[in-house]
Amino acid sequence: MNVHSVGCYMDCSEKRIAIIQSTIELVSENGFHGAPVAMVAERAGVAAGTIYRYFENKDVLIQATYADLEKRLTEKVLENFPEHGAVQEKYSHLARVLLIQWISSPVEFRFLEQFHNSPYGVEHRREKMLGGNKDLCGRIVAEALEQKLIKELPHSMLFALLFGPLIFISRDHILGFFTLDDSLIQQAIDGCWNAVKL
Repeated sequence: MNVHSVGCYMDCSEKRIAIIQSTIELVSENGFHGAPVAMVAERAGVAAGTIYRYFENKDVLIQATYADLEKRLTEKVLENFPEHGAVQEKYSHLARVLLIQWISSPVEFRFLEQFHNSPYGVEHRREKMLGGNKDLCGRIVAEALEQKLIKELPHSMLFALLFGPLIFISRDHILGFFTLDDSLIQQAIDGCWNAVKL
């Protein structure tokens, strides 16, 4: 690979990152309808046509942006993950990382909320809950059910009880209704686990 091709690769990578970041910001501020491709391009400092060199259309851009955020979150969760720990320890680690990431990145959190409350998110959740591939959340729930540690409820209800309150708690912290500290974070996580444990 020559010097010119390395430079092009880095430039292409930087443009893609700028487009993803601009999408996160605009959707967070205005919702999906208020984030047309032209505005994303302007915010990213690229020509509108440039976006289509990376993403086939707006739907693909939105899904790629979500996938990028999900990948970043997963990488954070996997740092010091207690792979051989008890199921509750695994859940506690996952929930703590999610809470800390969400409250420390409110713009990204608002994008994730928009995504999950949209048709994109519904389809994504359907694939995760009904599809064969289980992500880390799904594996923890499956392991807890297998060990008879939690109630036999529909998976979507278990996910709602284990993770739904964390979303509301993060939102209220970001809005300034209260300030999460380490003690409150642990109490929130324990409360979610206690809602489903046998």
